[in-house]
Amino acid sequence: MSTPLRRHLRRRDLLAGLCLAAAAGPARGADSALYRRGNGADPETLDPHKTSTLAEATILLDLFEGLTAYDAGGTLVAGAAARWSSSPDGLTWTFALRPDGRWSNGDPVVAEDFAFGLRRMLDPATGAKYANVLFPLRRAEAVNRGAVPPADLGVAAPDPLTLVVELERPTPYLLELMTHQASTPVHRPSLAAFGDTFSRPGRLVSNGAYRLEDFSPNDRITAVRNPHFREAASVRIPRVAYIPTPDVAAAVRRFAAGEIDSLDDLPADQIRSLRARFGDQVVLTPALGVLALMVNLRKAPLGDPRVRHALSLAIDREFLAEAVWGETMLPAYSFTPDGLDNALPPPLMPGRDLSPLEREDRAVALLREAGFGPGGRALTVEIRYNTTDNNRNTMVAIAEMWRVLNVATAFVNTDAKTHFAYLRDGGPFDLARMSWIADYSDPQNFLFLVESGNDGFNSGRYANPAYDALMREAAGTVDLEQRAGLLHRAEALFLADLPWIPLLHYRHKHLIAPRLKGMRPNIRGVAPTRWLSLAS
Repeated sequence: MSTPLRRHLRRRDLLAGLCLAAAAGPARGADSALYRRGNGADPETLDPHKTSTLAEATILLDLFEGLTAYDAGGTLVAGAAARWSSSPDGLTWTFALRPDGRWSNGDPVVAEDFAFGLRRMLDPATGAKYANVLFPLRRAEAVNRGAVPPADLGVAAPDPLTLVVELERPTPYLLELMTHQASTPVHRPSLAAFGDTFSRPGRLVSNGAYRLEDFSPNDRITAVRNPHFREAASVRIPRVAYIPTPDVAAAVRRFAAGEIDSLDDLPADQIRSLRARFGDQVVLTPALGVLALMVNLRKAPLGDPRVRHALSLAIDREFLAEAVWGETMLPAYSFTPDGLDNALPPPLMPGRDLSPLEREDRAVALLREAGFGPGGRALTVEIRYNTTDNNRNTMVAIAEMWRVLNVATAFVNTDAKTHFAYLRDGGPFDLARMSWIADYSDPQNFLFLVESGNDGFNSGRYANPAYDALMREAAGTVDLEQRAGLLHRAEALFLADLPWIPLLHYRHKHLIAPRLKGMRPNIRGVAPTRWLSLAS
């Protein structure tokens, strides 16, 4: 049997058993005053400094406005600050707040509200899960460790409309950090009056386009237009309901029945049938995320780069993206996705220019050099992953691809919480599923994951002094073009070493009803309700 035919049959066998479920009919019309927004899950909290999920971030983006904000297409624009400037060394930023900024109870928004919020976020007593995202601020890490008091954080409000932020190092993505819930201001009288319960309905005072009205667990969170928002007259949707949709297949049925106007996640195995049913209401766009296999470099023979590259070369990423994930993912031949800010186009991993059959031949040759492969010693590896249908199908497909290399694959699967805690706590493994959705559109937010000492993410213990040196040099570089070049070189080293094997880049998956106008899916995956409208 010819090699091309063998490959065709393997792909055919991998496709066996993958089913595409049928979708229901088109959505019907509804009350033009209420936007029903599918939103993943109920929030654990709406205290902006204690949140950690995308579902929470979506709600907070409507309730609060940072110093900067997103427009309808996900582009950074001025928010509560009208303008800003930075010092020549990039270490001091000065923000000028808008004089017409108001809280939802009518109180003026002042610079100290932002300074207080940043201090509270980093105060270890708050227990903020996202505190490290603000570590570029001067003395932020020391504050969060409890080494110095929150008052020592590098923020100041010299007058009610001026906020000064000092940094440890140049941070080109600072403006995007100022949109994040970690940088949310706090209405200090509410916190003083209600303590940790200040974020409940009837108590939460916010400064965004909407204010919280009601929270019915497992049903919906309702927000209404904030009459004190500085641009309230241009906010066209008066009410929005954030509907938890943990079961995406059930959410699609609700969309089809006209009960939901938009979804921000879809079942991967239904994409083709959804497109047949809903046409251009299904929208897929690139996202700031990567799915990879993290390799334990301390485990022989995976410490041998020839073995890692052989395993990578044998993976048919196009098959994974198209057949397993229903085109809801993109093949990944780099660590960072294309389209990031402050970046050059990412370098591509060795072998990307080869045909699939040439990659397979190269993989066999590398494994033989390492003492394994067809006709020789078998290689046995174990993959750990968190349990979902797509994850299981992905790992089974990869194991089948590796069979041609005489690789035997075992599996260990657990729930997501257990899986990631196991890796974070240093449990032994061979290869482990790892995914990352970036907090801001910059290559640093991917590349920092494998810096030496970043044990929370770098569970495979990758340590390359040259890589770390490039990351440190980039962190101290103000010139954006020079910094982009340094980060590009760091990623090229990563791809040569391959401590993680990139598999797929994420795509945002949307269903958007015709009655919802103004939604422009983008790489950041943000769509503030203030820019949307509903057809009557």
